[in-house]
Amino acid sequence: MQPVAITDQTRPFDPAGAAPKRDDDAKTLDIGSASVQIKVSGPQAGGCFSLIEYRIAPRTLVAPLHRHTWEDEHSYVLEGQLAAVIGEEVIYADAGGLLFKPRRLWHTVWNPDEAPCRILEIISPGGFERFFEELASVLQRPAGHGARRGELGERYSVDSDFDSVRRLCVEHGLRHPPLEPG
Repeated sequence: MQPVAITDQTRPFDPAGAAPKRDDDAKTLDIGSASVQIKVSGPQAGGCFSLIEYRIAPRTLVAPLHRHTWEDEHSYVLEGQLAAVIGEEVIYADAGGLLFKPRRLWHTVWNPDEAPCRILEIISPGGFERFFEELASVLQRPAGHGARRGELGERYSVDSDFDSVRRLCVEHGLRHPPLEPG
């Protein structure tokens, strides 16, 4: 299996090409634990970054603990509250707050509140938005999606600790729809 070369798409940045898509123009993806809209793709931003909007349902864990080899993530809270494990720390951010999740550091995020949460995330370098496109496709075919999620992680150089999901859900009173039946 060939790893995805995120940085191969780097070219001079064209600000006109990176104009964010309006909600009705952006593709919305269901990744089970959140809806994701790709506002600016890596190619639009010359490979420098991707801009993603997440809508996270109340009391929902977005992903297992994981770490990226190549990408840094900056999550800006637009609405509601976001919680995160970053390294060994649990951090909370309200609307207007910013969380930084550096590459190679274990992290995950969740909505700890009873109200919806909306965040904008800058992922740099760009290109990782393709992971979400592939994950949404994998989750539409439930049979064997665990193995396919692992393969996806390998291709995008993301290590995931799937055993962390149950522990985090119990510890923080959360749910994680991709692992729930039906």
